[in-house]
Amino acid sequence: MTNLLPLDFDFHQAIPLWKINSEAQIISREFTFTDFTKAFEFMSLCAQYANELDHHPDWSNSWNKVSVNLSTHSAKQITQLDIQMAKQMDIYALQISAHRPHDPLR
Repeated sequence: MTNLLPLDFDFHQAIPLWKINSEAQIISREFTFTDFTKAFEFMSLCAQYANELDHHPDWSNSWNKVSVNLSTHSAKQITQLDIQMAKQMDIYALQISAHRPHDPLR
């Protein structure tokens, strides 16, 4: 069973760095790392977590950038699974770049 979000869910409070597309029912973010190795490390951590959660992102990688779209396809909307995945991706991004705080994570 998919956990649906309340109608008054505050996306900006829960995941402030993510863009919300209410019409398409997608949350998205582009992560930028120092190099391809860091981007791939991020993707590897996220892939492992996605398998554990059984909730997989739509994403792409170009050198040091990872573009992510999250939506629960079976529910045809954004659900708690997407929020959980987004929050964990934010944590992984900070962990990978924590030693270089001057590098932006956008």
